[in-house]
Amino acid sequence: MKHVDIYTDGACRGNPGKGGWGAILVFGSVEKELSGGESMTTNNRMELLGAIRAMEALKEPCEITLTSDSKYLTDAINQGWLESWKKRGWRKADKSPVLNVELWQRIDELISVHKVTFVWVHGHAGHHYNERCDALATAFADTF
Repeated sequence: MKHVDIYTDGACRGNPGKGGWGAILVFGSVEKELSGGESMTTNNRMELLGAIRAMEALKEPCEITLTSDSKYLTDAINQGWLESWKKRGWRKADKSPVLNVELWQRIDELISVHKVTFVWVHGHAGHHYNERCDALATAFADTF
């Protein structure tokens, strides 16, 4: 399997409000930047969409290290929340519905195709790729 490093970030002007996501895929010396957004959304949706769109951009199953400043994203995977939600019929421990369920279901599909390691990085702390993803996300949000 090819190894790809993915960096993602989401941004929202108001929450809910105008939102954007940014992603950078790194394969060897090649970097590809992606961005998108929605005119009325939430920060969490943008964090998830950044990861989704980046993984969807891959043309074959890959080994991925996905780095994000979103605890919502990284903890859901690394702490087993996603698996628990699935077992409970997409309900949280308090029996309330999982928010953004369609996005979580898509992430679940994608991580069954790729071998993904999720890594959390502190946001706005000078991490080169995290800062660049933030710039991509906020620039897209500002287009609305």
